[in-house]
Amino acid sequence: MATINDVAEQAGVSVTTVSRVLNNRGYISEKTRQKVYQVMDELNYQPNELARSLLRKHSNVLGLIIPSVAHPFFGELANAIESVAYQHGFKLLLCNSQLDSAKEREYVDMMRRNRVDGMILGSHTLEIGDYTHLNYPLVTIDRRIGDIPFVASDNENGGALAARLLIAKGCRKIGHLSGNMKLDMLSNLRTTGFEREARQGGVEFVTYQTELDVFDEQIYNEIIRRMFTEHPDIDGVFATSDLMALFVMKWCRTFGKEVPRDVRIIGYDDIGAASWYMPGLSTIRQPIKDMARRAVELLLEQMDDKPVERETVLPVELIEREST
Repeated sequence: MATINDVAEQAGVSVTTVSRVLNNRGYISEKTRQKVYQVMDELNYQPNELARSLLRKHSNVLGLIIPSVAHPFFGELANAIESVAYQHGFKLLLCNSQLDSAKEREYVDMMRRNRVDGMILGSHTLEIGDYTHLNYPLVTIDRRIGDIPFVASDNENGGALAARLLIAKGCRKIGHLSGNMKLDMLSNLRTTGFEREARQGGVEFVTYQTELDVFDEQIYNEIIRRMFTEHPDIDGVFATSDLMALFVMKWCRTFGKEVPRDVRIIGYDDIGAASWYMPGLSTIRQPIKDMARRAVELLLEQMDDKPVERETVLPVELIEREST
């Protein structure tokens, strides 16, 4: 494997000159620069990125911690963040916390050791001080952690839009599947908006919360089965994620209910599956690409010591398909 010394010898320059070319430091003539690049290509030289990051004092790597990349929303969000980061010249270090605090702490420590330039947190299992004392550029997704800047969709309005649609379609008893309200998550504002609008609309509703592990799909099956067993007269359902809403569709078939004739269903997120599932799922669209773009921008602004907005709340959109 070629070394920086090999490159310098074949290019006829000093090791310092090769280092300056690699790190774009100091004056180097264009002729010399091109000669060094040519030799690196000929020798297939791969610079030591860790050493370069120590010299530059930044790594051009961003960290992202999410509960699980297998969850459709977080998978699409991670993909969007990686795309935006790459456009700005950064690579992405992706970690799944599985909502395990010990695992999340290990990942945070690993990112610090690897000198990532900033972290985006889509998971929050540690104490507030564990994040605020990091002295790193930080951004959270749908989580309010101390004074750390956050990006979220307009969750409360999204819940209200879902309730209005179901009421407008004639639903008189609505089942609502929410996250766990004990968790301090901005996404729980979807429930706040839904319940307020349902009360104002004069319709009956029943709310079923997930367990603390809000992404456990087995829990979805249990609470949906219980909801339809305890309230067989439900004629509308608002689930605070598309994934839960798709589980509702499955259980409607099990209980012999036709969608949307017997039960109208709306979700939240507008993941890819919402449009190709049959019947198509009505949903509240989160602007995932805009959320990703803004999260990366907030990190870059912190790196440049610019003033940063603490709260970024982006508008949502009602997408009506066949399920309502």
